[in-house]
Amino acid sequence: MAAERDHPAAGGRVTPTVLLADDEPLVRTGLRALLEQQGVPVVGEAADGGEVLAAVRRTRPDVVLMDVRMPGVDGIEATRQVLAALADPPKILVVTTFDNDDYVHEALLAGASGFLLKRARKEEIAHAVRTVAAGESLLFPEAIRRLVIGRAAGGKHTRAAKTLTRREAEVLRLIATGLSNQDIAAALVVSLETVKTHVGHIFTKLGAGNRSQAVVIAYEAGVVKPGHLAGQ
Repeated sequence: MAAERDHPAAGGRVTPTVLLADDEPLVRTGLRALLEQQGVPVVGEAADGGEVLAAVRRTRPDVVLMDVRMPGVDGIEATRQVLAALADPPKILVVTTFDNDDYVHEALLAGASGFLLKRARKEEIAHAVRTVAAGESLLFPEAIRRLVIGRAAGGKHTRAAKTLTRREAEVLRLIATGLSNQDIAAALVVSLETVKTHVGHIFTKLGAGNRSQAVVIAYEAGVVKPGHLAGQ
């Protein structure tokens, strides 16, 4: 699974580029207009998930805005293909109509860095693109909690989760509340480098490429409970 990578878009030095993957031409046209109004260039489009990998190889975008529901190859499989095939893949933001979409849950498990609703404002879309291009996950703790409600804990991730140390599990629960590494360091009264080390170990043990994926896996494995939010 692809690991998170630093990107020159961090700090605003370089504007990230985007590939649009959606089977609806009007949606692609609308997203292109919204992004370009915000100064985010769109370098390519794909009308089906089966076209995404070739389009990514051709245009080398920083971020793919990926519709999860496409009639041919869906966004989940397209996400897996891109992350598995490329040594330095783009970040993937899945786009959906519903914030409790089962497709979104599976896409985050597949390694997408976050998700957006199609009704999001243009400023939110551009901010999300810049956020993930800079190597950060777009983590919405409450939205992820809604995605996992009603799903039984356990399954294939449980064994990997059992390899976490007590401190690593504690850090993972704090990640699930939306805290940054710096906030976690302050909460645990440890150095930022210590937290970064714990996060790296968590990603490795869970086979996660980013914070969103790690949190979904944590819920799947029962490390984090659906009621576990900041302040609770």
